[in-house]
Amino acid sequence: MQVRVLGSAAGGGFPQWNCNCANCAGLRRGSVRALRRTQSSIAVSGNGVDWLLCNASPDILQQIQSFPALQPARAVRDTGIGAVLLMDAQIDHTTGLYMLRESRQPLQIWGTAPVREDLQSGHPVLRVLEHFCGTHWNELPVDGSEIEIPGTGGLRVRALALRSKAPPYSPHRHAPVPGDNIGVLLRDPASGRRLFYAPGLGEIEPHVREAMHQADCVLVDGTFWTDDEMQCVGARDKSARALGHLPQSGPGGMIEQLDGLPAATRKYLIHINNTNPILREDSAERAELAAHGIEVCHDGLDIAV
Repeated sequence: MQVRVLGSAAGGGFPQWNCNCANCAGLRRGSVRALRRTQSSIAVSGNGVDWLLCNASPDILQQIQSFPALQPARAVRDTGIGAVLLMDAQIDHTTGLYMLRESRQPLQIWGTAPVREDLQSGHPVLRVLEHFCGTHWNELPVDGSEIEIPGTGGLRVRALALRSKAPPYSPHRHAPVPGDNIGVLLRDPASGRRLFYAPGLGEIEPHVREAMHQADCVLVDGTFWTDDEMQCVGARDKSARALGHLPQSGPGGMIEQLDGLPAATRKYLIHINNTNPILREDSAERAELAAHGIEVCHDGLDIAV
């Protein structure tokens, strides 16, 4: 199984256009050691030819242009993207669908029933696309069953409902339902290898922990270092957990959770907020992650699972 990290930042990217936190201002000045990052998305393939796009970020055109495999140029109009899988209905994970409107055929989109509802009402991207290429919706069950996704080189997926936040425009915002946000366990039948992907993860529930233990590689929520990170920099008055993200540090945090995985499991953080000190390559926080065998995703990272 081949994985390409197309984008590794949280919503707004890094640096965020209107942010002057120490990270964003330092990157603009050239005074911090860090890489620019677009908003989070990955591409996964079982054969290196046909790709599953996991989330379509607002930066999708830049991300496609940076990865030639997604534009194989076999015809006048062509793409290596066989299907799109949506983890949720958040703007930073779905707005890129508008940029794919020139598709010669309806976009093959996989997602849960609550996500489809949000994308037909609060953020009606599916209705808008009917005026262009159209879409073909394929519902992802969250009952633990595994299904094959055509057009991805044979990949099979099991979706897991996560305890997190639906978008602000969702009717489920204050009354969450299973499927508002998911993680996925992707399996390549040819090799038997598994990838667990969950860019928005607020709590490690038992079924999530089980899936992570089954995976050979995990790419999980790296949004915030501390629970009060946004409050400390004066950006927002809500905590990481209130925003639906498990912080890395502290008791029960992501570091502690990842430490409990088998020694052979490869561990990556993705969806990193612009305020997070792990963006700085020479920070103490980055060194702490390295000591725990945890890597920080960057745009353009290739992972062989």
